[in-house]
Amino acid sequence: MVVTIGRDFVTALFVPGDRPERFAKAAASGADVVIIDLEDAVAPADKDRARASLTTDFTSLPVILRINGAGTPWHAADLAAAAALNVAMVMLPKTEMDGCLETIRLPVIALVETARGLSEARGIAAHPAVARLAFGSIDYCADLSCSHDRDALLFARSELVLASRLAGLPAPVDGVTTAIEDAELVMDDARHGRNLGFGGKLCIHPRQVVAVQDAYYPDERELAWAERVLASGEGAAAIDGAMVDEPVRIRARRILASASARI
Repeated sequence: MVVTIGRDFVTALFVPGDRPERFAKAAASGADVVIIDLEDAVAPADKDRARASLTTDFTSLPVILRINGAGTPWHAADLAAAAALNVAMVMLPKTEMDGCLETIRLPVIALVETARGLSEARGIAAHPAVARLAFGSIDYCADLSCSHDRDALLFARSELVLASRLAGLPAPVDGVTTAIEDAELVMDDARHGRNLGFGGKLCIHPRQVVAVQDAYYPDERELAWAERVLASGEGAAAIDGAMVDEPVRIRARRILASASARI
């Protein structure tokens, strides 16, 4: 099981806000945090009922509430419900520098899902309300009418990683993989995000959790390499036929620190 606290998490599992019988199951999936979704997972006619059924007493894990966006009829009521609950953060869809962040009193996971949001990502990341960026890749593709594939999304993903680093935030959270039966695809997508500098991934089904964790945490080969690098002393050295110096040792230390978080 992975134990994380606060805004640093690797796996975040969505659960529909109108299905409270699934909340505890989501918490038992092994995910680091649970995201109760009041937005895309809940039909307009069911929004009020979902909000009325909200609770966080089903788990000791951090709970994030994905609220409906600014400009929707449900936004203000969602914010009021979040303030009354013991939620760790709120997830704001289609985050842009439109003044909405100034109205939220809880830490925000800012979903970047639009062309404007991406163009403003550095300002969003630097906003004091924002705890972390996340990539709403499917909505982003819908906004730009582009394919949901790695080439089309490379620039957006790279910009979110850079914006997070410049603002001193944890590495951003990558978007979902829609396949729920193909663990190898989920793991490959997660590895791709990790290689680009993401720090976690959004999950839409409990079956995806372990695959994402396996991708984001180092395997035995990486751990052995990191240990050899750190055993090489200081200055320049050759390890496995490659030159090693301090920047490489920094990466090795991060690999070992990441492994220590998985217990």
